[in-house]
Formats: sequence, C-alpha cells, structure tokens
Amino acid sequence: MINADNGPENSGARTQWLKRLVEFSIRYEVNVQLAYYPPYHSKYNPIERVFGVLENYWNGDPLTSVAKALDMAQGMTYKGIHPTVVLVERVYPKGIKLNKKAMKPYEKCLDRLKGLGKWFISISPVTAAATLAQISI
Repeated sequence: MINADNGPENSGARTQWLKRLVEFSIRYEVNVQLAYYPPYHSKYNPIERVFGVLENYWNGDPLTSVAKALDMAQGMTYKGIHPTVVLVERVYPKGIKLNKKAMKPYEKCLDRLKGLGKWFISISPVTAAATLAQISI
C-alpha cells in the first residue's frame, strides 16, 4: 500500500509513475495499491507531520549548505526516532511522459476503484503481466 499525496509527481494520472509501478509490480511479483489523500488534507499524511517536527527542530536556523541541512535532518527525532537521511544526487529528467497510445496497455493493468478511480488504484502482477503479454509491448 502506497499512500500518496496526489501531487504532480505521483498522481493517478502521471503516466511515467504508473508505468513504473506496473513494471515494479511485475518484476517483484507484488500487489501494489495506491491510496491518495484528498486535496488539502495534509493533516492525514504522516510525512507532513514529520516535516512539521523538522521545521520546529530547525527553529528558523538558515540552511547554508547541503551538509548543514543533512545534519539538521539527522539530528531531529520523530516519536523518539532519528530518521535515516540520505542525499540523493541522481538527476531525474522532467517532462517525460507516455503518449495515450503508449500508455494504453499500462492503463489496462490498473484496476481503478469504481467511483474513486482517481483516488484508489490496484495493480496485480499476475494480471499486469498477462495483460502486457497479450498486447506484446
């Protein structure tokens, strides 16, 4: 189960995100369920609570370097636990998306909950693999 905020990088309409999740599901043979938080309901999103604690821990101290930001993040605690902090330096290209034709086979792998298709999506590795094999992409 992935709880997501439905932001532009991971929305239920983001083609590259959904394609990668279908491929992930098939590769690792796991069922994937996407459950999106409703708009303007960040209070339900645990990561937003962690960011609030982090902001309080920083206490307005200017973050003048990457090292300082990492040290601050490592030093805070949330519910008595220090987070694992890793600097990701990989550059992810922006603007990459599948056109409707390329996305069509992947969309068939998505089981969108009736009435909540934008907010809840299931991906079964067995169904997805069979669907993509039939279409032979």
